[in-house]
Amino acid sequence: MHYHLMDVGGIGMSGLALILQSFGHRVSGCDKNVFDKTRELEAHGIAVAHGHDVSHVTVDVDALVLSTGIRADEPEVVFAQAAGKTVMRRIELLADLMRQKQGVSVAGTHGKTSTSAMVATVFQGCDADPTAAVGGEVAAIGGNAKVGLGKHFIAEIDESDPLFANVTSDIAIITNIEDDHVALDEDDVRNNYHASVEDLHNAFRVFALNAKKVVYCADWHSLEQILAGCLENAVSYGIERGAYRAENLSLEGGQPTFTLTLHGQKLVDVRLIVPGAHNVLNAVASLAVAHLEGLDLVKAAAALADFPGAGRRWEILGAFQEALLVDDYAHNPTKVNAAIRGALSYGQRVRVIFQPHRVIRTARDWERYVEVLQQAHEVLLLDIYTAGEKAIAGVNSQRILEKMQSQGFQNVHYYPSLAAVKNHVLKTAQSGELIVSMGAGDVTKVLREVLQEARGGL
Repeated sequence: MHYHLMDVGGIGMSGLALILQSFGHRVSGCDKNVFDKTRELEAHGIAVAHGHDVSHVTVDVDALVLSTGIRADEPEVVFAQAAGKTVMRRIELLADLMRQKQGVSVAGTHGKTSTSAMVATVFQGCDADPTAAVGGEVAAIGGNAKVGLGKHFIAEIDESDPLFANVTSDIAIITNIEDDHVALDEDDVRNNYHASVEDLHNAFRVFALNAKKVVYCADWHSLEQILAGCLENAVSYGIERGAYRAENLSLEGGQPTFTLTLHGQKLVDVRLIVPGAHNVLNAVASLAVAHLEGLDLVKAAAALADFPGAGRRWEILGAFQEALLVDDYAHNPTKVNAAIRGALSYGQRVRVIFQPHRVIRTARDWERYVEVLQQAHEVLLLDIYTAGEKAIAGVNSQRILEKMQSQGFQNVHYYPSLAAVKNHVLKTAQSGELIVSMGAGDVTKVLREVLQEARGGL
């Protein structure tokens, strides 16, 4: 069967392209931009066209697969439908592929990439040889996707696509639920937004009911309320609460240690090299699934001891002027808060380069950014990365800066470009600092370019 994937260079689509190819299908794709991932796909023999055009939907294409961002009125989509070809969303294809194995799915507003990466790392470390599709680079599986001979298919499930509710799983991890990817009003209609908070909650309830077993975070106190009636066959995990728990927890030095217990009985001692309580929760979830599936927890804990984080999830880039440089995908207040608290656990001076992501999210959450960013010692603010959203009057980074200053936090500065903040870091970085870039946009380039320039590469 010939699949053609639109926006094939994205982290989710590129992984599916490689999995489809490994399953013996013919695969092609197109993307408006050229990424490292599109080059990687071409190196694997997958043809990638630049841009979108109806000519890509050739006679021998059987199915057109759309990323969440592709609109239904795109010419390729309209042409494929008129030609009687199968048209499906990425999440629908992923669900189809998962049904061929025992599906372990990971969903939630926060932590799903890190948790699915940890699950894949644990199963690989326990010689279970899983198939996996993760929204980030995972060292243990050599990228963002892997086809294994084992019986499990581990997948990150993105709740931003309302169709995620229809994914069926043998085990579904739900890390948390927060009001993200919800439309601003009734006129705000997009493929990656739920019409209302209640629609989002209903989608999670259906997702839970479609799983044979649910593993959920008991520390996220609203979860049990939201999922009421959907947890008949469920097991909980957490630090403060839950059947599986992290006890004797220490977060010092950015390398948490804890004892995993089940109903108070010790299972295994665990050490991580990724910081913060949020990563402890992710680790407990992954170990709980390993235990439920009968894997060796000593091997599982050993695999996590070497887990460096998924790509852009507390990705340690290197050192400059003896300052530690880290890049993180944190792009909403809860994620930013967790990342800063993790950074502070190192015991160093923390400088945050923050790029707000999406206009609508910033309009809703800017006051929470003001609150959580003040935990850092210094904040360097960039303009909003709009991701194609229209501007809203008065919604900008200056509003965040001015509010922080009015509350007495003066060590916050605005930079109009990536180059400006890069040059500032090059001039001011010093020993004893941890500098972390945060956001889901192109802020990821800043510290990488600092290192390149320091090495004479720019």
